[in-house]
Amino acid sequence: MSRELISVIEQISREKGINSETIIGAVKSALQVAAKKCFGASDNIQVEIDPKSGEIQVILTKMIVADVTNPKEEISLEEAKKIDAEAELGDEIGALIEVGDFGRIAAQTAKQVIFQKVREAEWDTVYRDFINRQGDIVHGVILGQENRNYIVDLGKTEALLPHKEQIPRETFRRGDRLRAFLCEVKPSAKGPQLILSRSHPEFVGKLFAIEVPEIYEKIVEIKSVVREPGDRTKIAVCSKDPSVDPVGACVGMKGSRVQAVVRELRGEKIDIIPWSEDPRVFIAEALSPAVVERVGIDEEEKSALVVVSEQQLSLAIGKKGQNVRLAAKLTNWKIDIINETEYEKKRAKEKENEIEQSMAREISSGANIEGNKEGQGG
Repeated sequence: MSRELISVIEQISREKGINSETIIGAVKSALQVAAKKCFGASDNIQVEIDPKSGEIQVILTKMIVADVTNPKEEISLEEAKKIDAEAELGDEIGALIEVGDFGRIAAQTAKQVIFQKVREAEWDTVYRDFINRQGDIVHGVILGQENRNYIVDLGKTEALLPHKEQIPRETFRRGDRLRAFLCEVKPSAKGPQLILSRSHPEFVGKLFAIEVPEIYEKIVEIKSVVREPGDRTKIAVCSKDPSVDPVGACVGMKGSRVQAVVRELRGEKIDIIPWSEDPRVFIAEALSPAVVERVGIDEEEKSALVVVSEQQLSLAIGKKGQNVRLAAKLTNWKIDIINETEYEKKRAKEKENEIEQSMAREISSGANIEGNKEGQGG
């Protein structure tokens, strides 16, 4: 029994990655519960387990009294001397209880408590392992799908890839391997819940950190990432080393680095934008692949008017406004785009307004002068 117990503890420790001392503590707690249920005792039962031999000792402690009124907690001096010849009134004496005497109900109770304690310890281990990996990329295998949500095996535990966190039109089958962004780890009554995402903007940033050594080494910094999953991503990068081109580093030789990320995202288009402190330059770059003629900004309103040629207008706006929408999110500026013809008309209209306002001021000024003359003549 003792050697078998140690073998089981060692096996659980290896398989579940739980410290053996934690499991021994669970066994002690389980046997204590079983003993109390079997013998009806309260706090006068102690359980000791030798971690090397596995020997279990269950000790029932009783007070030595002259007249026994509570047999579960008291013992007569005569009975106590049978255990210890030097026993005296008022002392406490412990008697060993055979583990086998617990009976079927007590053994079942012990089994349930052990199972619960080991499961809780396993959950705690999983939580501590993954809470430090929150915000990183994890690898897993698809186990199945429930209500359009994928169940993913991460090795030590399972995670959920919700439908809203999936890339549109992307499907998996049981056994498929995938990479995903671990966006949330939260405790619950049924163990830690791990939520994955493949649509999160940071997923793209983490993929680039894997493919681009300069990002991992913090030579190139990702300043901002915006994304419409499955369609297009814009990522702004800058370099802390003047000799390193941040865009070139992310693109890689013959586009090898960016293409590796594109493949992972199932063909999603990626625009790599050089970040700039000058909002005019940054806004113009953010509208890539369109070529911008000029940018005017209103810093108080944080809005920008962008002028492009007629041929570049549809490219700058993008399909259903996607390009300008992503550029606005990337730069955090409100962006309006017009072509050169509209811009010239706008300029001409502004000049007309300026002339009219100037003439109105001159007329008003002249009227005031005439009024003053008449006043003086009167």
